[in-house]
Amino acid sequence: MKPYKALIALDLKLALRNRSVIFFNYLFPLVFFFIFGQAMHAERGAAMTMVIAMVLIIGILGNGLFGAGIRAVQEREANILRRYKVTPISPAPLLIASVVTGWILYMPNVILIFTLAHFLYGMPWPQSMVSILVFISIAIVGFRAIGLIIASVVNSMQESQLVVQLIYLPMLFLSGATFPLAMFPPWLLVITQFVPATYMVTGIQGMLLRHEGIAANLQPTLALLVTGLVGLFIGFKLFRWEKEEKIRASAKLWLAAVLTPFLVLGLWQVHARTGIVKTKILNRQLARSDTFLIRGARIFIGDGKVIENGSVLVRGGKIAEIFEGDGPDPKTLKAETVEAAGKTILPGLIDVHVHLQAPGGFYTDSNDNNEDPQKSMLRHLAAYLYSGVTTVRSVGDDLDGILKIRSTVASGEYLGSELSTCGPMFTTPGGHGTEYFKNLPPSVRANLEKQNLRLPATAAEARLQVDELKKRGVDCVKAILEAGAGGQVFNRLDTALFDAVAQEAHADSLPLAVHTGDVRDVTDAVQEQANSIEHGSFREKIPDALFDQMAKQGTFYDPTLSVGEAFQDFAAGKTDLLKRSLVQQVGPPDLLRGTEEALGSAETEPMRKGLAQYPINMSIAIDNLKRAHEHGVLLVTGSDAGNYLVIHGPTVQHEVQLWVQAGIPPAVALQAATWNAARLLRVDDHTGSIRPGNDADLLVVDGNPLEDITATERISLVVFKGERIDRTELFNQH
Repeated sequence: MKPYKALIALDLKLALRNRSVIFFNYLFPLVFFFIFGQAMHAERGAAMTMVIAMVLIIGILGNGLFGAGIRAVQEREANILRRYKVTPISPAPLLIASVVTGWILYMPNVILIFTLAHFLYGMPWPQSMVSILVFISIAIVGFRAIGLIIASVVNSMQESQLVVQLIYLPMLFLSGATFPLAMFPPWLLVITQFVPATYMVTGIQGMLLRHEGIAANLQPTLALLVTGLVGLFIGFKLFRWEKEEKIRASAKLWLAAVLTPFLVLGLWQVHARTGIVKTKILNRQLARSDTFLIRGARIFIGDGKVIENGSVLVRGGKIAEIFEGDGPDPKTLKAETVEAAGKTILPGLIDVHVHLQAPGGFYTDSNDNNEDPQKSMLRHLAAYLYSGVTTVRSVGDDLDGILKIRSTVASGEYLGSELSTCGPMFTTPGGHGTEYFKNLPPSVRANLEKQNLRLPATAAEARLQVDELKKRGVDCVKAILEAGAGGQVFNRLDTALFDAVAQEAHADSLPLAVHTGDVRDVTDAVQEQANSIEHGSFREKIPDALFDQMAKQGTFYDPTLSVGEAFQDFAAGKTDLLKRSLVQQVGPPDLLRGTEEALGSAETEPMRKGLAQYPINMSIAIDNLKRAHEHGVLLVTGSDAGNYLVIHGPTVQHEVQLWVQAGIPPAVALQAATWNAARLLRVDDHTGSIRPGNDADLLVVDGNPLEDITATERISLVVFKGERIDRTELFNQH
C-alpha cells in the first residue's frame, strides 16, 4: 500500500501547485454554475437541479478526460514516467493514484455547489444525498478510466487533444449538460441513449427531483462501474513508460471496448425506451417547478367565492398563495409576473362523463378509424387540456388500455388531462352497452366485452367482479339501469344484481355512477345511494321528492345536456356543433370533415332514423336540471363525449352554456364544473378549487364568465400542475 499512498500524496501536492488544476476543478465549474443559474432563473424553482446536473457533468468530464487523459500524456512526454520505471512498482499504483486524486480533488467542488445552491438559491438539501455522492464517485472513476485509456493509446499531446475533443464535445452537447434534453427531437433523444454522460444527467436529476436512489439508476451505475474497471484493466495492459514506445493505430479500438457497456445500454434503450421515458418525465417535472405570479385578475375560487381583483402565486406545481388586491412585488417573491388584468382565473374544468375510445364522429379515411386506440385516447386527453379541461372521468372504456393511459399521463410521460376511470360498465346480456359489439365476430366480441363490460349472472359474481376491478385500481364503478325506449329497447340489469354491485362498490370505497333513463332507474339508483346519477332522464319528469332525497344523501346529478342536444342534431343531420371555434381547433380535420360528409350521406340514414325514434325531450331534461338545482342537489358537468357530435376537448364549456341558457346561474354552473366535480371524483384534496396547497390546475380566460359564460372559451392560459401549457405543442407529442 505504501506506493499507492505515496503516489496519491505526490499527485495531490503537484495538482494543488498547478493553477490550471485549481481553475478547472473549482473556478471553471463555478463560472458555469452562476451563468446557468442566472440564465435559467434557478431561484424560481427546481431549475436549479438542471443547473447542478449541467455543472457537475461539465466538471466530471473535464476531470476525467482532460485531468486524467491529457495530464498522463504530458507526464510521459516530459519523461516523468520514465523515472518511475526504474523503481520497483507496476503501472497499477500510478493508475489508481490518478483515479483517487481526481476523486479527492473534485468531491469538495460537489459539496460547494450544493451548498451554494441551498444558501444562494434556496434549493432544499437533497433527500438522496448519499446516493448522489456515491453515483458521482462512480462516474468520476468511470470517466477517469476513459481518460487513462486515451492516454494509453495516443502517441503525442496533439493526438491526445484531438481524441479528447472528439469524445468530450459529443458528450457535452448530447447529454443535456449544455442544451436541455427537452429541446431535442425524438430521433436525437434516441442517439443520446448511447452517450455515457446522458446517464449522469438523468441520474443526478432523478435523484434531485424524484428522490431516487442508486437502485432506480442501477443500469447506468453498473455501466459506469464496469467502464471504470475495464478502463483500468486496459490502461494497465497498454501502459507505456516512455514516449519512444509507440503504439499501433489499431490500439485505439480499445476506446470502443471501454465504451461497450454504453453501446449495449443504448441498444437496450432503443428497444425498451425507458431512458427516453425517464427523460420526458424529468423534463415534465422541471416544467412544473417554476414560480410565477398571475396578477390583476378576477379569481373564481370554485366554491362560489369570487375575488374581484387578486393574484395567484404558483410555486413548484402548487398554488402557494392567493392575494387580494395588488399583492406583493413579484421580485420579493422571486416570481415571474403574468399580467392578467381584465381576465378571470378559474380552477381547471372537469368533465365527469367521457368515453375516450369513441371519436365522436366519422373519419374520411377508414384507416383513421383503425388508429392505435392508445394514441387516440392520448390525443383526446391532450385536446381536453388544450381546452382548459384539466380532469376527466372515463365511464366506460377498454380496461387494460385506460389503465395504461392513466399511468402514462400521471407519470408525466405524456401531457394530457388528469384521468379518472370507472373501467368496464356493469350491464346485462342484451343490455345497454352490449349493442356496440353484437355484430362483431365472436372472438373479437368476446375480447371487447371482457375489456368494456361486466355481465354478472349472480350476485356473488357481481361482488367478485367489483372486487377485481378494485384490485386493478379503478377509481369508480359504473352500472347501467336504462332499458331504453322507442326504437331502442334493451334488457334491464336485474335489481338484485345491481344491489350487489352497489353494496360492494360502497364496501370497496368506490364511487358508484349509475346510467339512468327514466324515473324508475333514478329511483333504484338513489335507493342504493349511488354517488352520481348520469343523464337523469330525457323523457320523464323526475319527482321533486326524489330530488329532495338526492340532496339529503349527497347524490350528485349529471344531466349531460350536451349529448341530448347532439343526438337531436345528429338525427336531424345538423353539424352546427362541429363549427364551434374550439372544436375546430382541437378536432382532427379528417374527423370533422368526415362527420360532416357522413351526415349528408345515405349511409348514416338508418342510424339517424334510429336516434330519431329515441324519445329525447330537451325541455324535460332542462326542467329536471332546474328543479334539481332548486332542491339543492349537487350538480356536476358531464358531456358523454365520444358520442356523435360531442368531440373530445371543449366539452364542459358547451355544457355550462346549455345550463346558463336553461336558467342556471353562471356561478352555479361553474361550481358544478370545478369544485363539485372534484368532490364527486374524490380529487378535491388537490384540484377543483383555487386554494393554497392544491395543484396549480388553472384556466385563465379573457373577460368575465360570471356575466358572459362564453368567456370560458376565450382561453388566455392553461396551467396544469404548475406548468404553463404550450397549447400549440400538445398535438405534436411523440
